[in-house]
Amino acid sequence: MIEFRIDRRSGVSTYVQIIQQVKQAMRLGLLNPGDRLPSAREVVDATAVNPNTVLKAYRELERDGLVEARRGLGTFITKSLSSEATTGDDAPLRKELAGWMSRAREGGLVVEDVDALYAAVRDEHYAAEERS
Repeated sequence: MIEFRIDRRSGVSTYVQIIQQVKQAMRLGLLNPGDRLPSAREVVDATAVNPNTVLKAYRELERDGLVEARRGLGTFITKSLSSEATTGDDAPLRKELAGWMSRAREGGLVVEDVDALYAAVRDEHYAAEERS
């Protein structure tokens, strides 16, 4: 099950952070069709966010066709965003990225440096309209 981590200093609204974390878990194959998301109460207990914020995020995921709310049962993943060939633990690109990340850390880069470098290189290779 997914554990949400809310960064109140990020400048990104809480409901968007929840949506982003669900989508990331789906892309990485951590959440698959049929998996149940934590209930709003469980998320509130773990993160101390407003229940309406959680429900807003889940409604948006439902509007996007990624989850389905089943009355009395919970909210379930309805489709996959993962490509096991490119994001799985044994995927060559993932291994290559892990090696790069180790070298970056050994080279003295901190997380913020890695994030900035990644964003700059990503933006060189992907037009803004390709990213979602």
